[in-house]
Amino acid sequence: MLNHLLRAFLFGTWALLSLTNGIAQVDTLEVALPLFDLQYSQSERDSLRAGISSLRSDYQTLHSLELDNSIPPALMFNPIPVGMELEERQDPIIWSLPEAQLPPNLSELAFYSVGELAFLLRSRKITSTQLTKLYLERLKTYGDTLHCAITLLEDIALEQAAQADRELAMGRWRGPLHGIPYGVKDLFAYPGYPTTWGAAPYREQTRDEKATVIAKLEEAGAVLVAKLTLGALAMGDVWYGGTTRNPWNLEQGSSGSSAGSASATVAGLVGFAIGTETWGSIVSPSTRCGATGLRPTYGRVSRHGAMALSWSMDKVGPICRTAEGCAMVFQAIIGTDEKDQTLIDVPFNYSQIVDLSQLKIGYASNLMDRNYYNSSRDSAVLETLQGLGAELIPLEWEPSIPVDALSIILTAEAAAAFDQLTRSGRDDLLVRQGKNAWPNIFRQGQMISAVAYIQANRHRYQLIQEMHAFMQQVDVLVVPSFGSNQLLTTNLTSHPAVVMPNGFLPNGSPTSITFLGNLYEEGTILAVARAYQAASKFEDMHPPMFMK
Repeated sequence: MLNHLLRAFLFGTWALLSLTNGIAQVDTLEVALPLFDLQYSQSERDSLRAGISSLRSDYQTLHSLELDNSIPPALMFNPIPVGMELEERQDPIIWSLPEAQLPPNLSELAFYSVGELAFLLRSRKITSTQLTKLYLERLKTYGDTLHCAITLLEDIALEQAAQADRELAMGRWRGPLHGIPYGVKDLFAYPGYPTTWGAAPYREQTRDEKATVIAKLEEAGAVLVAKLTLGALAMGDVWYGGTTRNPWNLEQGSSGSSAGSASATVAGLVGFAIGTETWGSIVSPSTRCGATGLRPTYGRVSRHGAMALSWSMDKVGPICRTAEGCAMVFQAIIGTDEKDQTLIDVPFNYSQIVDLSQLKIGYASNLMDRNYYNSSRDSAVLETLQGLGAELIPLEWEPSIPVDALSIILTAEAAAAFDQLTRSGRDDLLVRQGKNAWPNIFRQGQMISAVAYIQANRHRYQLIQEMHAFMQQVDVLVVPSFGSNQLLTTNLTSHPAVVMPNGFLPNGSPTSITFLGNLYEEGTILAVARAYQAASKFEDMHPPMFMK
Protein backbone atom coordinates (compact mmCIF):
# COMPACT_ATOMS: atom_id res chain seq x y z
CA MET A 1 0.00 0.00 0.00
CA LEU A 2 2.80 2.45 0.91
CA ASN A 3 4.61 1.74 -2.36
CA HIS A 4 1.36 2.47 -4.23
CA LEU A 5 0.99 5.78 -2.44
CA LEU A 6 4.56 6.82 -3.20
CA ARG A 7 4.11 6.06 -6.89
CA ALA A 8 0.87 8.04 -6.87
CA PHE A 9 2.63 11.05 -5.40
CA LEU A 10 5.42 10.99 -7.98
CA PHE A 11 2.90 11.04 -10.80
CA GLY A 12 1.36 14.08 -9.20
CA THR A 13 -1.75 12.49 -7.78
CA TRP A 14 -3.29 12.96 -4.44
CA ALA A 15 -6.21 11.10 -3.04
CA LEU A 16 -8.21 10.33 0.00
CA LEU A 17 -8.18 6.63 0.82
CA SER A 18 -11.12 5.31 2.77
CA LEU A 19 -10.29 2.90 5.52
CA THR A 20 -12.38 -0.11 6.48
CA ASN A 21 -14.67 1.89 8.82
CA GLY A 22 -15.56 4.28 5.99
CA ILE A 23 -14.83 7.31 8.19
CA ALA A 24 -11.08 7.75 8.71
CA GLN A 25 -9.10 9.05 5.73
CA VAL A 26 -5.36 9.18 4.91
CA ASP A 27 -3.79 12.08 2.98
CA THR A 28 -1.43 10.76 0.32
CA LEU A 29 0.89 13.74 0.64
CA GLU A 30 1.20 13.20 4.37
CA VAL A 31 2.32 9.63 3.72
CA ALA A 32 4.60 10.42 0.77
CA LEU A 33 6.48 13.51 1.96
CA PRO A 34 8.77 11.67 4.42
CA LEU A 35 10.26 9.73 1.48
CA PHE A 36 11.74 13.02 0.28
CA ASP A 37 12.73 14.19 3.78
CA LEU A 38 10.16 17.00 3.60
CA GLN A 39 7.90 18.49 6.26
CA TYR A 40 5.02 20.68 5.07
CA SER A 41 2.20 22.09 7.13
CA GLN A 42 -1.43 21.25 6.38
CA SER A 43 -1.97 24.61 4.66
CA GLU A 44 1.17 24.11 2.57
CA ARG A 45 -0.04 20.66 1.52
CA ASP A 46 -3.42 22.12 0.59
CA SER A 47 -1.68 24.71 -1.62
CA LEU A 48 0.34 21.99 -3.38
CA ARG A 49 -2.55 19.97 -4.67
CA ALA A 50 -3.64 22.02 -7.66
CA GLY A 51 -0.06 22.34 -8.88
CA ILE A 52 0.59 18.63 -8.48
CA SER A 53 -2.48 17.84 -10.55
CA SER A 54 -1.11 20.09 -13.30
CA LEU A 55 2.29 18.38 -13.07
CA ARG A 56 0.63 15.02 -13.53
CA SER A 57 -0.76 16.20 -16.86
CA ASP A 58 2.72 17.28 -17.94
CA TYR A 59 4.18 13.92 -16.90
CA GLN A 60 1.53 12.04 -18.85
CA THR A 61 2.26 14.12 -21.94
CA LEU A 62 5.99 13.36 -21.70
CA HIS A 63 5.33 9.67 -21.12
CA SER A 64 3.29 9.50 -24.30
CA LEU A 65 6.30 10.53 -26.41
CA GLU A 66 8.78 7.98 -27.78
CA LEU A 67 12.42 8.46 -26.72
CA ASP A 68 15.12 6.24 -28.19
CA ASN A 69 17.96 5.27 -25.85
CA SER A 70 20.37 7.15 -28.14
CA ILE A 71 18.84 10.58 -27.37
CA PRO A 72 20.82 12.36 -24.61
CA PRO A 73 19.47 15.03 -22.28
CA ALA A 74 20.22 18.65 -23.23
CA LEU A 75 22.57 18.82 -20.27
CA MET A 76 26.24 17.88 -20.65
CA PHE A 77 28.59 16.85 -17.87
CA ASN A 78 32.02 18.48 -17.86
CA PRO A 79 34.70 16.87 -15.64
CA ILE A 80 37.27 19.69 -16.01
CA PRO A 81 37.98 21.32 -12.63
CA VAL A 82 38.11 25.09 -12.25
CA GLY A 83 41.49 26.44 -13.34
CA MET A 84 42.75 23.27 -15.00
CA GLU A 85 44.85 23.94 -18.10
CA LEU A 86 44.69 21.23 -20.74
CA GLU A 87 47.71 19.97 -22.65
CA GLU A 88 47.71 21.23 -26.24
CA ARG A 89 50.83 19.69 -27.79
CA GLN A 90 50.61 16.21 -29.28
CA ASP A 91 54.01 14.55 -29.34
CA PRO A 92 54.52 11.90 -32.03
CA ILE A 93 54.12 8.31 -30.85
CA ILE A 94 56.60 6.05 -32.59
CA TRP A 95 55.73 2.43 -31.90
CA SER A 96 58.70 0.14 -31.44
CA LEU A 97 57.13 -3.25 -32.01
CA PRO A 98 58.51 -6.17 -29.99
CA GLU A 99 60.20 -8.76 -32.16
CA ALA A 100 58.26 -12.00 -32.22
CA GLN A 101 58.63 -15.37 -33.88
CA LEU A 102 55.98 -17.75 -35.11
CA PRO A 103 55.53 -20.46 -32.47
CA PRO A 104 55.75 -24.16 -33.41
CA ASN A 105 52.11 -24.48 -32.40
CA LEU A 106 50.24 -21.64 -34.12
CA SER A 107 47.46 -21.76 -31.52
CA GLU A 108 49.92 -20.01 -29.17
CA LEU A 109 49.48 -16.91 -31.32
CA ALA A 110 46.09 -16.52 -29.65
CA PHE A 111 47.85 -15.22 -26.52
CA TYR A 112 50.34 -12.89 -28.20
CA SER A 113 50.12 -9.23 -27.28
CA VAL A 114 48.85 -6.59 -29.70
CA GLY A 115 52.42 -5.44 -30.27
CA GLU A 116 53.69 -8.95 -31.01
CA LEU A 117 50.84 -9.64 -33.43
CA ALA A 118 51.48 -6.28 -35.10
CA PHE A 119 55.15 -7.22 -35.63
CA LEU A 120 54.25 -10.55 -37.22
CA LEU A 121 51.62 -8.99 -39.48
CA ARG A 122 53.78 -6.07 -40.56
CA SER A 123 56.74 -8.33 -41.30
CA ARG A 124 54.30 -10.62 -43.17
CA LYS A 125 55.23 -13.69 -41.15
CA ILE A 126 51.50 -14.33 -40.89
CA THR A 127 48.47 -12.92 -42.65
CA SER A 128 45.45 -11.27 -41.13
CA THR A 129 43.29 -13.92 -42.78
CA GLN A 130 45.22 -16.71 -41.03
CA LEU A 131 44.98 -14.92 -37.70
CA THR A 132 41.28 -14.15 -38.17
CA LYS A 133 40.48 -17.77 -38.97
CA LEU A 134 42.44 -18.83 -35.87
CA TYR A 135 40.39 -16.56 -33.59
CA LEU A 136 37.09 -17.45 -35.27
CA GLU A 137 37.82 -21.13 -34.75
CA ARG A 138 38.65 -20.52 -31.09
CA LEU A 139 35.44 -18.54 -30.65
CA LYS A 140 33.48 -21.46 -32.10
CA THR A 141 35.36 -23.96 -29.93
CA TYR A 142 35.33 -22.13 -26.59
CA GLY A 143 32.61 -19.49 -26.91
CA ASP A 144 29.89 -21.76 -25.53
CA THR A 145 32.17 -22.95 -22.72
CA LEU A 146 32.68 -19.38 -21.54
CA HIS A 147 29.28 -17.99 -22.64
CA CYS A 148 31.29 -14.99 -23.83
CA ALA A 149 30.12 -14.36 -27.40
CA ILE A 150 26.68 -13.37 -28.66
CA THR A 151 27.24 -12.92 -32.41
CA LEU A 152 30.11 -13.93 -34.69
CA LEU A 153 30.66 -11.62 -37.67
CA GLU A 154 32.50 -14.22 -39.74
CA ASP A 155 31.74 -12.85 -43.21
CA ILE A 156 32.55 -9.28 -42.24
CA ALA A 157 35.73 -10.40 -40.46
CA LEU A 158 37.07 -12.38 -43.42
CA GLU A 159 36.35 -9.46 -45.77
CA GLN A 160 38.17 -7.02 -43.48
CA ALA A 161 41.08 -9.43 -43.04
CA ALA A 162 41.45 -9.88 -46.81
CA GLN A 163 41.47 -6.10 -47.23
CA ALA A 164 44.12 -5.77 -44.53
CA ASP A 165 46.28 -8.37 -46.30
CA ARG A 166 45.96 -6.60 -49.65
CA GLU A 167 47.08 -3.33 -48.11
CA LEU A 168 50.01 -4.92 -46.30
CA ALA A 169 51.09 -6.60 -49.54
CA MET A 170 51.13 -3.16 -51.20
CA GLY A 171 53.23 -1.71 -48.37
CA ARG A 172 50.41 0.23 -46.70
CA TRP A 173 50.50 -0.12 -42.91
CA ARG A 174 47.78 1.69 -41.00
CA GLY A 175 49.41 1.23 -37.60
CA PRO A 176 49.78 -1.41 -34.89
CA LEU A 177 46.14 -2.57 -35.08
CA HIS A 178 46.29 -3.30 -38.81
CA GLY A 179 44.91 -6.78 -39.40
CA ILE A 180 44.36 -7.68 -35.72
CA PRO A 181 41.02 -9.39 -34.87
CA TYR A 182 39.04 -7.94 -31.97
CA GLY A 183 35.63 -8.09 -30.30
CA VAL A 184 33.23 -5.47 -28.93
CA LYS A 185 30.83 -5.54 -26.04
CA ASP A 186 27.38 -6.06 -27.53
CA LEU A 187 26.07 -2.66 -26.64
CA PHE A 188 27.81 -1.17 -29.72
CA ALA A 189 25.75 -1.05 -32.90
CA TYR A 190 26.82 -2.58 -36.20
CA PRO A 191 24.38 -2.38 -39.13
CA GLY A 192 22.80 -5.63 -40.23
CA TYR A 193 23.58 -7.49 -37.00
CA PRO A 194 21.72 -7.70 -33.67
CA THR A 195 22.69 -5.33 -30.88
CA THR A 196 21.15 -7.11 -27.90
CA TRP A 197 22.51 -5.20 -24.91
CA GLY A 198 22.67 -8.67 -23.32
CA ALA A 199 19.00 -8.39 -22.38
CA ALA A 200 16.05 -10.56 -23.44
CA PRO A 201 13.75 -7.60 -24.27
CA TYR A 202 16.29 -6.50 -26.91
CA ARG A 203 17.66 -9.80 -28.21
CA GLU A 204 16.12 -9.24 -31.68
CA GLN A 205 17.06 -5.55 -31.81
CA THR A 206 18.98 -4.22 -34.82
CA ARG A 207 20.18 -0.64 -35.11
CA ASP A 208 20.95 0.85 -38.51
CA GLU A 209 24.10 2.64 -37.46
CA LYS A 210 27.75 1.90 -36.85
CA ALA A 211 29.22 2.83 -33.49
CA THR A 212 31.97 5.41 -33.89
CA VAL A 213 34.45 3.31 -31.92
CA ILE A 214 33.99 0.49 -34.46
CA ALA A 215 34.39 2.94 -37.35
CA LYS A 216 37.63 4.24 -35.85
CA LEU A 217 38.98 0.73 -35.42
CA GLU A 218 38.10 -0.05 -39.03
CA GLU A 219 40.09 3.03 -40.06
CA ALA A 220 43.00 1.65 -38.03
CA GLY A 221 42.75 -1.61 -39.96
CA ALA A 222 41.46 -3.81 -37.12
CA VAL A 223 39.19 -6.77 -37.90
CA LEU A 224 35.87 -7.17 -36.04
CA VAL A 225 35.20 -10.87 -35.37
CA ALA A 226 32.58 -10.92 -32.61
CA LYS A 227 30.08 -9.06 -30.50
CA LEU A 228 30.74 -10.18 -26.96
CA THR A 229 28.54 -10.66 -23.91
CA LEU A 230 27.68 -8.17 -21.24
CA GLY A 231 25.58 -8.47 -18.15
CA ALA A 232 22.05 -7.48 -19.16
CA LEU A 233 21.84 -3.70 -19.68
CA ALA A 234 25.43 -3.37 -18.43
CA MET A 235 25.25 -4.96 -14.98
CA GLY A 236 27.11 -8.06 -13.84
CA ASP A 237 27.85 -11.14 -15.94
CA VAL A 238 24.35 -12.63 -16.31
CA TRP A 239 22.77 -12.19 -19.73
CA TYR A 240 19.86 -13.88 -21.47
CA GLY A 241 22.11 -16.75 -22.60
CA GLY A 242 23.61 -17.60 -19.20
CA THR A 243 26.53 -16.43 -17.10
CA THR A 244 29.82 -15.48 -18.72
CA ARG A 245 32.66 -17.52 -17.18
CA ASN A 246 36.05 -16.73 -15.72
CA PRO A 247 38.63 -18.54 -17.93
CA TRP A 248 40.65 -19.43 -14.83
CA ASN A 249 37.69 -20.99 -13.02
CA LEU A 250 34.65 -22.10 -14.99
CA GLU A 251 32.64 -22.40 -11.78
CA GLN A 252 32.89 -18.65 -11.39
CA GLY A 253 31.34 -15.82 -13.39
CA SER A 254 33.65 -13.36 -15.14
CA SER A 255 32.13 -10.38 -13.30
CA GLY A 256 30.91 -7.48 -15.36
CA SER A 257 29.52 -5.78 -17.08
CA SER A 258 32.20 -6.02 -19.79
CA ALA A 259 32.05 -9.72 -19.06
CA GLY A 260 32.68 -11.16 -22.49
CA SER A 261 35.30 -8.57 -23.41
CA ALA A 262 37.54 -9.60 -20.51
CA SER A 263 36.80 -13.34 -20.67
CA ALA A 264 37.38 -13.64 -24.43
CA THR A 265 40.58 -11.60 -24.33
CA VAL A 266 42.15 -13.61 -21.53
CA ALA A 267 41.10 -16.95 -23.06
CA GLY A 268 42.74 -16.01 -26.35
CA LEU A 269 39.53 -15.77 -28.40
CA VAL A 270 40.26 -12.23 -29.66
CA GLY A 271 43.37 -10.09 -29.98
CA PHE A 272 41.78 -7.38 -27.83
CA ALA A 273 38.31 -6.13 -26.94
CA ILE A 274 36.36 -2.97 -26.28
CA GLY A 275 34.43 -2.53 -23.04
CA THR A 276 32.62 0.24 -21.22
CA GLU A 277 32.55 1.40 -17.62
CA THR A 278 30.07 3.37 -15.59
CA TRP A 279 30.92 2.04 -12.13
CA GLY A 280 33.49 -0.78 -12.36
CA SER A 281 32.50 -2.49 -15.61
CA ILE A 282 36.06 -2.53 -16.99
CA VAL A 283 37.89 -2.75 -13.66
CA SER A 284 35.85 -5.62 -12.23
CA PRO A 285 35.92 -8.17 -15.11
CA SER A 286 39.55 -7.30 -15.86
CA THR A 287 40.34 -8.15 -12.24
CA ARG A 288 38.34 -11.38 -12.22
CA CYS A 289 39.77 -12.64 -15.52
CA GLY A 290 43.33 -11.30 -15.27
CA ALA A 291 43.11 -8.79 -18.14
CA THR A 292 44.63 -5.34 -18.45
CA GLY A 293 41.94 -2.69 -18.84
CA LEU A 294 41.96 1.06 -19.35
CA ARG A 295 39.10 3.18 -18.07
CA PRO A 296 39.77 6.56 -19.68
CA THR A 297 38.76 10.06 -18.70
CA TYR A 298 35.13 10.86 -19.46
CA GLY A 299 34.81 12.46 -22.89
CA ARG A 300 37.85 10.78 -24.46
CA VAL A 301 36.13 8.15 -26.63
CA SER A 302 32.90 8.60 -28.59
CA ARG A 303 29.83 6.82 -27.27
CA HIS A 304 27.84 7.26 -30.47
CA GLY A 305 26.18 3.97 -31.34
CA ALA A 306 26.55 2.63 -27.79
CA MET A 307 23.75 1.89 -25.34
CA ALA A 308 23.36 4.70 -22.83
CA LEU A 309 23.11 3.82 -19.16
CA SER A 310 24.35 7.03 -17.53
CA TRP A 311 24.98 9.99 -19.81
CA SER A 312 27.32 11.64 -17.32
CA MET A 313 29.27 8.52 -16.28
CA ASP A 314 29.54 6.10 -19.24
CA LYS A 315 33.08 5.66 -20.62
CA VAL A 316 34.52 3.47 -23.41
CA GLY A 317 37.91 1.77 -23.11
CA PRO A 318 40.09 -1.14 -24.26
CA ILE A 319 40.63 -4.49 -22.57
CA CYS A 320 43.87 -6.18 -23.63
CA ARG A 321 46.55 -8.56 -22.46
CA THR A 322 49.06 -5.75 -21.79
CA ALA A 323 49.17 -2.07 -20.91
CA GLU A 324 51.02 -1.38 -24.15
CA GLY A 325 48.19 -3.04 -26.06
CA CYS A 326 45.74 -0.69 -24.31
CA ALA A 327 47.87 2.27 -25.39
CA MET A 328 47.84 1.12 -29.01
CA VAL A 329 44.08 0.64 -29.05
CA PHE A 330 43.42 3.85 -27.15
CA GLN A 331 45.38 5.92 -29.66
CA ALA A 332 43.12 4.58 -32.41
CA ILE A 333 39.75 5.24 -30.75
CA ILE A 334 40.16 8.68 -29.15
CA GLY A 335 39.27 11.95 -30.84
CA THR A 336 36.33 14.18 -31.58
CA ASP A 337 33.10 13.03 -33.17
CA GLU A 338 30.35 15.38 -34.27
CA LYS A 339 27.80 12.78 -33.15
CA ASP A 340 28.98 12.90 -29.52
CA GLN A 341 29.16 16.45 -28.19
CA THR A 342 30.70 15.43 -24.86
CA LEU A 343 34.12 14.79 -26.42
CA ILE A 344 37.10 17.00 -25.66
CA ASP A 345 40.12 16.90 -28.00
CA VAL A 346 43.12 16.52 -25.71
CA PRO A 347 46.48 15.03 -26.81
CA PHE A 348 47.43 11.49 -25.85
CA ASN A 349 51.14 11.62 -25.09
CA TYR A 350 52.56 8.17 -24.47
CA SER A 351 56.15 6.98 -24.37
CA GLN A 352 57.20 3.36 -24.31
CA ILE A 353 60.17 4.25 -22.09
CA VAL A 354 59.61 6.01 -18.79
CA ASP A 355 61.98 6.90 -15.94
CA LEU A 356 60.03 6.27 -12.76
CA SER A 357 62.51 8.27 -10.70
CA GLN A 358 61.36 11.38 -12.58
CA LEU A 359 57.70 10.87 -11.71
CA LYS A 360 55.77 11.52 -8.52
CA ILE A 361 54.22 8.17 -7.69
CA GLY A 362 52.00 7.97 -4.65
CA TYR A 363 49.97 5.29 -2.95
CA ALA A 364 46.86 5.41 -0.78
CA SER A 365 48.57 4.57 2.50
CA ASN A 366 45.40 4.39 4.61
CA LEU A 367 43.99 1.82 2.19
CA MET A 368 47.16 -0.20 1.64
CA ASP A 369 48.86 -0.15 5.04
CA ARG A 370 46.33 -2.56 6.50
CA ASN A 371 45.45 -6.23 6.32
CA TYR A 372 43.02 -7.12 3.51
CA TYR A 373 42.57 -9.98 1.06
CA ASN A 374 45.07 -8.64 -1.49
CA SER A 375 47.44 -6.73 0.80
CA SER A 376 50.51 -8.89 0.22
CA ARG A 377 50.24 -8.73 -3.57
CA ASP A 378 49.48 -5.00 -3.57
CA SER A 379 52.48 -4.38 -1.30
CA ALA A 380 54.62 -6.37 -3.72
CA VAL A 381 53.58 -3.93 -6.46
CA LEU A 382 54.99 -1.06 -4.41
CA GLU A 383 58.23 -2.97 -3.91
CA THR A 384 58.48 -3.59 -7.66
CA LEU A 385 57.97 0.09 -8.40
CA GLN A 386 60.63 1.02 -5.88
CA GLY A 387 62.98 -1.46 -7.52
CA LEU A 388 62.37 0.37 -10.80
CA GLY A 389 63.49 3.64 -9.24
CA ALA A 390 60.24 5.10 -7.97
CA GLU A 391 60.26 7.12 -4.76
CA LEU A 392 56.83 6.41 -3.33
CA ILE A 393 54.75 9.11 -1.65
CA PRO A 394 52.24 7.95 1.00
CA LEU A 395 48.91 9.82 0.81
CA GLU A 396 45.72 9.58 2.84
CA TRP A 397 42.68 8.85 0.66
CA GLU A 398 39.66 10.36 2.41
CA PRO A 399 37.15 12.43 0.38
CA SER A 400 35.27 14.85 2.61
CA ILE A 401 32.02 14.30 0.73
CA PRO A 402 29.91 11.19 1.52
CA VAL A 403 30.48 9.68 -1.91
CA ASP A 404 28.10 6.72 -1.56
CA ALA A 405 25.11 9.08 -1.44
CA LEU A 406 26.05 10.38 -4.90
CA SER A 407 25.27 7.01 -6.46
CA ILE A 408 21.72 8.31 -6.93
CA ILE A 409 23.10 10.13 -9.99
CA LEU A 410 23.63 6.81 -11.74
CA THR A 411 20.32 5.40 -10.48
CA ALA A 412 18.33 8.38 -11.73
CA GLU A 413 20.01 8.47 -15.14
CA ALA A 414 19.66 4.71 -15.62
CA ALA A 415 15.98 4.88 -14.67
CA ALA A 416 15.50 7.63 -17.26
CA ALA A 417 17.41 5.68 -19.92
CA PHE A 418 15.07 2.71 -19.40
CA ASP A 419 11.92 4.51 -18.32
CA GLN A 420 9.93 3.07 -21.22
CA LEU A 421 11.09 -0.46 -20.40
CA THR A 422 9.85 -0.02 -16.82
CA ARG A 423 6.50 1.43 -17.89
CA SER A 424 5.94 -1.28 -20.49
CA GLY A 425 6.35 -4.07 -17.94
CA ARG A 426 8.82 -5.79 -20.29
CA ASP A 427 11.47 -5.50 -17.56
CA ASP A 428 9.93 -8.79 -16.36
CA LEU A 429 11.80 -10.45 -19.26
CA LEU A 430 15.19 -9.73 -17.69
CA VAL A 431 16.80 -12.80 -16.12
CA ARG A 432 17.76 -11.11 -12.86
CA GLN A 433 14.74 -9.92 -10.85
CA GLY A 434 15.97 -9.51 -7.25
CA LYS A 435 16.11 -6.42 -5.06
CA ASN A 436 19.54 -5.50 -6.41
CA ALA A 437 18.70 -6.16 -10.07
CA TRP A 438 17.88 -3.54 -12.70
CA PRO A 439 14.07 -3.85 -12.69
CA ASN A 440 13.87 -2.89 -9.02
CA ILE A 441 16.67 -0.30 -9.30
CA PHE A 442 14.88 1.37 -12.22
CA ARG A 443 11.73 1.53 -10.10
CA GLN A 444 13.71 3.04 -7.24
CA GLY A 445 15.08 5.61 -9.67
CA GLN A 446 11.53 6.78 -10.37
CA MET A 447 11.40 7.81 -6.71
CA ILE A 448 14.40 10.17 -6.91
CA SER A 449 13.28 13.78 -7.05
CA ALA A 450 14.72 16.20 -9.62
CA VAL A 451 15.90 18.40 -6.75
CA ALA A 452 17.83 15.53 -5.12
CA TYR A 453 19.44 14.63 -8.47
CA ILE A 454 20.57 18.21 -9.02
CA GLN A 455 21.81 18.59 -5.46
CA ALA A 456 23.83 15.39 -5.83
CA ASN A 457 25.43 16.83 -8.96
CA ARG A 458 26.31 20.01 -7.09
CA HIS A 459 28.12 17.91 -4.52
CA ARG A 460 29.74 16.04 -7.41
CA TYR A 461 31.10 19.39 -8.61
CA GLN A 462 32.71 19.88 -5.20
CA LEU A 463 34.10 16.34 -5.29
CA ILE A 464 35.72 17.03 -8.67
CA GLN A 465 37.53 20.09 -7.34
CA GLU A 466 38.65 18.19 -4.24
CA MET A 467 39.85 15.14 -6.17
CA HIS A 468 41.71 17.30 -8.66
CA ALA A 469 43.58 19.08 -5.86
CA PHE A 470 44.39 15.74 -4.22
CA MET A 471 45.69 14.17 -7.45
CA GLN A 472 47.84 17.18 -8.26
CA GLN A 473 50.29 15.89 -5.64
CA VAL A 474 51.28 12.98 -7.88
CA ASP A 475 51.52 11.78 -11.47
CA VAL A 476 50.28 8.30 -10.57
CA LEU A 477 48.40 7.03 -7.53
CA VAL A 478 48.51 3.31 -6.69
CA VAL A 479 45.30 2.06 -5.06
CA PRO A 480 43.63 -1.27 -4.35
CA SER A 481 41.25 -1.93 -7.21
CA PHE A 482 38.32 -2.13 -4.79
CA GLY A 483 39.64 -0.10 -1.86
CA SER A 484 37.12 1.99 0.08
CA ASN A 485 34.94 4.08 -2.26
CA GLN A 486 37.69 4.90 -4.78
CA LEU A 487 35.91 3.10 -7.62
CA LEU A 488 32.74 5.20 -7.29
CA THR A 489 34.70 8.37 -6.53
CA THR A 490 36.91 8.18 -9.61
CA ASN A 491 34.01 7.23 -11.87
CA LEU A 492 32.18 10.32 -10.64
CA THR A 493 35.22 12.58 -11.07
CA SER A 494 36.27 10.80 -14.30
CA HIS A 495 39.90 10.21 -13.36
CA PRO A 496 41.50 7.59 -15.64
CA ALA A 497 42.58 4.19 -14.33
CA VAL A 498 44.52 1.23 -15.63
CA VAL A 499 43.89 -2.11 -13.93
CA MET A 500 46.23 -5.07 -14.40
CA PRO A 501 46.96 -8.48 -12.86
CA ASN A 502 49.31 -8.56 -9.87
CA GLY A 503 49.12 -12.19 -8.76
CA PHE A 504 46.76 -15.00 -7.90
CA LEU A 505 44.69 -16.08 -4.92
CA PRO A 506 45.37 -19.53 -3.40
CA ASN A 507 42.44 -20.89 -5.45
CA GLY A 508 44.12 -19.76 -8.67
CA SER A 509 41.92 -16.75 -9.42
CA PRO A 510 43.73 -13.58 -10.58
CA THR A 511 44.01 -10.42 -8.51
CA SER A 512 44.68 -6.88 -9.68
CA ILE A 513 46.13 -3.49 -8.84
CA THR A 514 44.95 -0.10 -10.13
CA PHE A 515 47.02 2.92 -11.17
CA LEU A 516 45.06 6.20 -11.16
CA GLY A 517 46.10 9.26 -13.14
CA ASN A 518 45.26 12.91 -13.47
CA LEU A 519 42.52 13.84 -15.90
CA TYR A 520 43.48 13.16 -19.53
CA GLU A 521 46.84 11.67 -18.44
CA GLU A 522 46.22 8.15 -19.71
CA GLY A 523 49.66 8.18 -21.32
CA THR A 524 51.42 8.47 -17.96
CA ILE A 525 49.59 5.66 -16.18
CA LEU A 526 49.92 3.36 -19.18
CA ALA A 527 53.67 4.00 -19.38
CA VAL A 528 54.10 3.20 -15.68
CA ALA A 529 51.87 0.13 -16.05
CA ARG A 530 54.02 -1.04 -18.97
CA ALA A 531 57.15 -0.68 -16.84
CA TYR A 532 55.54 -2.63 -14.01
CA GLN A 533 54.43 -5.41 -16.34
CA ALA A 534 57.89 -5.71 -17.87
CA ALA A 535 59.19 -6.39 -14.36
CA SER A 536 56.37 -8.53 -12.98
CA LYS A 537 55.33 -10.68 -16.00
CA PHE A 538 51.88 -11.58 -14.60
CA GLU A 539 50.35 -10.59 -17.93
CA ASP A 540 52.29 -13.45 -19.55
CA MET A 541 50.37 -16.07 -17.56
CA HIS A 542 47.35 -17.60 -19.30
CA PRO A 543 44.53 -19.96 -18.22
CA PRO A 544 45.84 -23.51 -18.86
CA MET A 545 42.55 -25.01 -20.03
CA PHE A 546 42.52 -22.69 -23.08
CA MET A 547 46.15 -23.10 -24.11
CA LYS A 548 45.49 -25.91 -26.58
